[in-house]
Amino acid sequence: QVQLVESGGGLVQPGGSLRLSCAASGFTFSSYFMNWYRQAPGKERELVAGITSGGVPRNYADSVKGRFTISRDNVKNTVYLQMNSLKPEDTAVYYCNVRLMYQYWGQGTQVTVSS
Repeated sequence: QVQLVESGGGLVQPGGSLRLSCAASGFTFSSYFMNWYRQAPGKERELVAGITSGGVPRNYADSVKGRFTISRDNVKNTVYLQMNSLKPEDTAVYYCNVRLMYQYWGQGTQVTVSS
């Protein structure tokens, strides 16, 4: 079965960095576009960034351009989100996503940016 397992979240001060990881299994990872989404309290889930099967980033949200970088390792079946210059408004649960015949989501990892 398809599994997406996020890790790497935590509490960080404004201006700090975190790297999120999403380990995928149960499908041919190297063939699929992958996404990172986030959902802040009281807000709708929003797309943060996507990446093609070949590793080309796509669709960065305007709010994260220049600060976040999505990447993938098709040998490790893992997609990453490097987050730099973090702001309090980046606080959210971050989810990994893939669209196969259905959409699949991980359980999410909490990122809290606060001093």
